[in-house]
Amino acid sequence: MPHTETPGTGATPRTRPRWWTELPLIALVYACYSAGRLLVRGDISDAVDHGLAILDIEKALFLNAEHPLNRLFTREPWIGVPADFWYASLHYVVTPAVLVWLFRSHTVRYRAARTWLMVSTFIGLIGFTLLPTCPPRLLDAGHGFVDTMAQYSSYGWWGGEASAPRGLGGMTNQYAAMPSLHVGWALWCGVLLWRHGRTRTARVAGVVYPLVTTIVVMGTANHYLLDAVAGAAVMGAGLLLTPLAMRGADRARARLAARLPASVTARLAPAAAPAAGGPGDVVSPIVSGGCQTSAGERFPRQREQRVAAGAGPDASPSDADDGAPAPAR
Repeated sequence: MPHTETPGTGATPRTRPRWWTELPLIALVYACYSAGRLLVRGDISDAVDHGLAILDIEKALFLNAEHPLNRLFTREPWIGVPADFWYASLHYVVTPAVLVWLFRSHTVRYRAARTWLMVSTFIGLIGFTLLPTCPPRLLDAGHGFVDTMAQYSSYGWWGGEASAPRGLGGMTNQYAAMPSLHVGWALWCGVLLWRHGRTRTARVAGVVYPLVTTIVVMGTANHYLLDAVAGAAVMGAGLLLTPLAMRGADRARARLAARLPASVTARLAPAAAPAAGGPGDVVSPIVSGGCQTSAGERFPRQREQRVAAGAGPDASPSDADDGAPAPAR
């Protein structure tokens, strides 16, 4: 029976991602994102106008979560200091940790999750480019916000101008507030922990982490409430575009692979073992090719056939049966 290949299985085998390819890819994407975020610094006056417009919209919608939270964080150091540490560190620790956890424990889900994160991050970069926004902490003091990162900077490694380490504040774009990818990435982590976590602790963390992050970004005056909403919307758009991005990557990989065999097989052909048979013969790549059975050897459950007298060793079972008397009826 000729060997047939089931579409979607042997034709396009799924291979396990390799860390030595994933790590450079993620590093490259993050480097491009960071460089793009730094290069798209908008005009400061435009950024301030956008920030004030967001406050006006929230006022019209009777939304004012930022002011009470910021006053609480400013008044209570036992809340404000941990919140600043949360904002300055977990964004860069929890997200990679969830990626590594997926890579090791849920490999089948890893590629889609990684693509979702990357697509959403680039959508966020588009938002920073089109809508540079001044965060609440950089508005005039008359608007009622206090920069807790600056107030509690003596407790941590960050400087007064940003959550970056001291002296590196100029290497960040402080007007990339809309959307909030702190909230977006935390939501990504939360969804994956809730869906794929095997313990109650993991699922609780999947709920608590994005909720607390949303409170922290507003209480530290780094983002508006609408920034957080936009961060969640960006992740939703990225989730919808992930299948399209994966299909595009598969097509690009297939086109690249189609161009490689011509040169690769030309180099490998001399090392290949010669196939049995004459010129032009097509040898089927079956597992049992070249294998023979010993004399008298039978496969399990094979019926023993009687060879008719005079029949040669090449006679088939049907030829042997032709010489046997017909059974009585």
